[in-house]
Amino acid sequence: MADPDAERQDGAAAFPPSVLLLAPLLQMMAAKTLYAAAELGIADLLATGPRSTGELAERTGTDAPSLRRLLHALTGQGILTETGTGTDRYALTESGQPLRTDAPDSIRSTLLMACGPETSRSWDRLVPSLRTGTPGWDLAHGMSWTEYYARNPGRAAIFNRSQAEHTRDAAPGILAAADFGRFREVADIGGGDGTLLTHILRAHDDLRGVLFDVRTGLAGADATLAAAGVGERCRVVAGDFFGEVPDGADAYLLKEILHDWDDEQSMAILRSVRAAIPPGGRLLLVERTLPDRPVAGFDETHWYLRDLLMLVVTGGRERTENEFRLLLKSAGFNADRFSDPFPPFGYRLIEALPA
Repeated sequence: MADPDAERQDGAAAFPPSVLLLAPLLQMMAAKTLYAAAELGIADLLATGPRSTGELAERTGTDAPSLRRLLHALTGQGILTETGTGTDRYALTESGQPLRTDAPDSIRSTLLMACGPETSRSWDRLVPSLRTGTPGWDLAHGMSWTEYYARNPGRAAIFNRSQAEHTRDAAPGILAAADFGRFREVADIGGGDGTLLTHILRAHDDLRGVLFDVRTGLAGADATLAAAGVGERCRVVAGDFFGEVPDGADAYLLKEILHDWDDEQSMAILRSVRAAIPPGGRLLLVERTLPDRPVAGFDETHWYLRDLLMLVVTGGRERTENEFRLLLKSAGFNADRFSDPFPPFGYRLIEALPA
């Protein structure tokens, strides 16, 4: 039997660059179909069993012939399956289960946030953003992403759930990379609804936690902590990490916080932590790092696209290892350890000590 990888390589080589460059357009269209399915709640409607196009159209308020075309596209992606030849009844496949709101591995809110109108409009302003250095989000909405979510609690709830979904999948790798058992109290700065902190506290019965975020970010935190059975071991504190953060913890954890901000803002956050951390405390950053020089390849392309996403949405940036070292040093920390990238998202754990 021929090597499938070799066959793919040979097949790819048969296509000219002009054709290969069109592949991302199909990926974009596929993402939009998943967004439409999430927005319409198709997976939720199929959670109890197959339904016909007519039933789904009635429940979603859509045009049945048009909806059938979406169902065909989802079937082609392996998200749905037709339950019999020509039956016009569709069921959710195993691959489609994470589109359900109540699935333990749900990514519905992630799709609603990442492919929704707020972010899409921001990407539409990429060229003006490149020309001015102003985030595309600000150009599209007339305000920053933090201001927008503060004014739109319904959309903020979707954003918060998307962050919890992503953190849920990242948590096992973070726990494996960091030895939280050596600490007495961990402060999760910008920790949202507490998804990451609940994983940490459940893994270490003697550990106490501090969950810190703005009030809108903390929505749902009490319920998350209570459901995990760790509420009595965790203080929930609302505040602004540009001003000050709670003191008294011996470890300060910031997961994917600094990449949301430019160097000046990131330094302000780090200096707030530096003012609160005790002499023997540890700063733990969970971030991706860019290669020192741009190189071609799937993984590297992914990181560079994430960097552009930060430009478009938040005005932040992804950084190289050396850029993190310089940023930490400027804020009064010495970088102590950079872990290897760990699955599933390629994060690294960066440990630093007060200088």
